Amino acid sequence: MAINKHNLINRELSWLNFNSRVMQEAIDESVPLVQRLRFLGIFSNNLDEFFKVRVASLKRLLENPSKEDKIVAGGFTNEELLGKISQKVDEFYKQYFSVYDTIMGELAKQGIKVINEKELNEEQIIYLRKYFLESVSSQIVPLMLSKGREKMPFLADDNIYLAVEMIRGEKSTYSILELPVNKSIPRFIVLPSPAGETDVIYLDDVIRLNLDEIFFMFDFTEIRAYTFKLTRDAEMTLDDDISKSNLERMEESLSERSKGQPVRFVYDRTMPEKLLNLLLKKLGLKHSENISPSGRYHQMRDLMKFPKISKAFEYTTPHPVHHHKLKPFHSIIDVVRKKDVLLAFPYHSFNHLIDFLREAAIDSKVEEIYVTLYRVADRSKIVNALVNAAKNNKKVVVLVELLARFDEENNIRWTEVLQEAGIKVINGVDGLKVHSKLILVRRREGNVLSGYTFIGTGNLNESTANIYTDLGLLTHHQGIADDALHLFDFLQKNHRRFDPKYLLISPYSMRASFERMIDREIANAKKGKEAFIYLKLNSFVDEEMIELLYKASRAGVIIKLIVRGACCIKIGEEGVSDRIAGISIVDMYLEHSRIAIFCSGGANDTFIMSADWMVRNFDRRVEVGVQIYDQKIRCVLMDLFNIEWRDNVKARDLASGDKNAYVRNGLPECRSQIALYEYFASLREE
Repeated sequence: MAINKHNLINRELSWLNFNSRVMQEAIDESVPLVQRLRFLGIFSNNLDEFFKVRVASLKRLLENPSKEDKIVAGGFTNEELLGKISQKVDEFYKQYFSVYDTIMGELAKQGIKVINEKELNEEQIIYLRKYFLESVSSQIVPLMLSKGREKMPFLADDNIYLAVEMIRGEKSTYSILELPVNKSIPRFIVLPSPAGETDVIYLDDVIRLNLDEIFFMFDFTEIRAYTFKLTRDAEMTLDDDISKSNLERMEESLSERSKGQPVRFVYDRTMPEKLLNLLLKKLGLKHSENISPSGRYHQMRDLMKFPKISKAFEYTTPHPVHHHKLKPFHSIIDVVRKKDVLLAFPYHSFNHLIDFLREAAIDSKVEEIYVTLYRVADRSKIVNALVNAAKNNKKVVVLVELLARFDEENNIRWTEVLQEAGIKVINGVDGLKVHSKLILVRRREGNVLSGYTFIGTGNLNESTANIYTDLGLLTHHQGIADDALHLFDFLQKNHRRFDPKYLLISPYSMRASFERMIDREIANAKKGKEAFIYLKLNSFVDEEMIELLYKASRAGVIIKLIVRGACCIKIGEEGVSDRIAGISIVDMYLEHSRIAIFCSGGANDTFIMSADWMVRNFDRRVEVGVQIYDQKIRCVLMDLFNIEWRDNVKARDLASGDKNAYVRNGLPECRSQIALYEYFASLREE
């Protein structure tokens, strides 16, 4: 289906608009101070990933003209688009450092000071000399830069480096060293502080303080250090050697990715030009839009881990509520056998899902457990429950997706843990990333194995479940369980033919199913019947689905979109999308659930799914969606959508483009994440 590229918002620019909404949270004075710093960290982390993935992809297209689309969404060439991205990012940096300085000033007024090595008192200097000697020095490995050496020693992606200049008279000697930020050495160190104050210092400045100790054997009169970092292309290519397992190919590919081409070089703008040129020469880089002068500190995503100093400067997040259908110390399986259960995280406790698996692990009638894992917690209770099930002689089959971007190494580790426990581990399907969030428990009831299925929108990860909004359905529907079992059979045997009857599964039935539902709304609108489509997504960039919604809008279908991130559909464009409205919500929780509601002649057909509306989710991933058959749960999901649609505190109007205008409609104040907590806390068993 051809679409006019000028009728689309460019994906990359739309994503940058989303990151600008994250910046708005750092600017918002109603947000607690340390949380504002953390939003700056999220902003920085997002931008790093954007360069690793999206900008790197654009550069590859420019380097391979045969693969290059002449005109991309928004009506740009790729070269024009890179220019616009560069301009936007430059604007971001200026704003970023202004906001950072403002927050630091506000924190200082509250007695929290981030100081450098020149602002330390004598007690703090003694403390940091000892800290460096005992905790840091053994992990510092300087690399000397020789002007005669052609190439610099390999520098890892996204690590922080100090370029050190030792000066004596007219002569300078250069070295580089890597900041050893890890689980045992934090980026921020809380110092012994005067009464009523809390002083904090960057690890960078701890090392600057101790440069004379590191380079004691050199003869210099002055020593300085300047921060820089590289961001490398994160694309991975798996070789097609069929003699190797997916795990072996992934381990090799990860090694190669760490050596990817640089896509951005960020450096301290006070770095002497002579030193900068030497670094660029040895890295094989040229002055271009990839070279970004910045401030004294880089890798600002570490602000997400800024020390917890006082609850007064943090969000006071309400404690998750107990689901009204699930009683403590009672069987979850017994409840699900009688009625479907909708879990809404983080409003509901994630422990419900862990308890479901723990119960299955020790239930003597449970014979088989099947799970897909995409991203899991560092100390995963989900994995622990599965290991326990295997110890109790259950058949446990786990799909661990090795291609979960930036979690590949973690998932290799979990694969080994599961295999050591005797669990059958499937490491993905060639050509398809498995992004579904699925659990199937099969229990002997009478003469049959009865299925209990969980279909979710987000990861089986108790850490992110506290900060991501997600949904999951627990159901005893046997048609759904049969589809889930067939899917796991496909994942193990890689058969290409699969015809689900109840689940929507990409790449087989999800796109076609949603297309049919949109066409039905179009037909009903043309007949003068009520017709609407409500979508809640993280990203909406699929051009075919956008064109279909434009067609629906022109036919009279009312369309409401809640899209957190990139959204390529034009909102309220005369003659194109008059009946399409859209908002984006950025608040203390990351909006992550996916919902689709279709009027369907008054039936309000409702779905939750793991997939966003992107080409990759429909066509290149294994995704799972499920229709909600329980009338009460359909009403709950409609209530959820309507509460978010009423948000006039944290919602932005997508029609405002890069202005990211807040929705201010004069109606009673509604901050949807607070309202939803109150809503789920108020639900009672009837």
